[in-house]
Amino acid sequence: MKLIGRAIKEARAEGEALVSHEPLGFFGGVDPETGVVIEPGHELEGHCIAGTILVFPRGKGSTVGSYTLYRLRKEGLAPAGIINARSEAVVAVGAIISEIPMVDSIDLSQIQTGDEVTINGDTVEVVRPAQRS
Repeated sequence: MKLIGRAIKEARAEGEALVSHEPLGFFGGVDPETGVVIEPGHELEGHCIAGTILVFPRGKGSTVGSYTLYRLRKEGLAPAGIINARSEAVVAVGAIISEIPMVDSIDLSQIQTGDEVTINGDTVEVVRPAQRS
């Protein structure tokens, strides 16, 4: 399945989807030393975002979240790509300075955790595990 959105940081990325239905804040919500979501009670609490295609509605929280994404990238713990329903400045700036492919304006209900996802500019291709050959 192909979905067309708006490229925030145009580039290509591939990986397994890690999906949250809740907004995510990087500063205080993701441990920059491990890449694990540490926000208490968050749907992804305990999950590592490193190398995933991280799918969530929008970011939240402090502007330091942009730097946290950059730090995750420098440590090799950043997501391979980011997909949002609606981007906001903190995550967009973090993706741009960290060179993490990012697209928004995507119907997130079409993506499930475990799907194989490719971001290529403004296009998101989704392959369900059962559809792989």
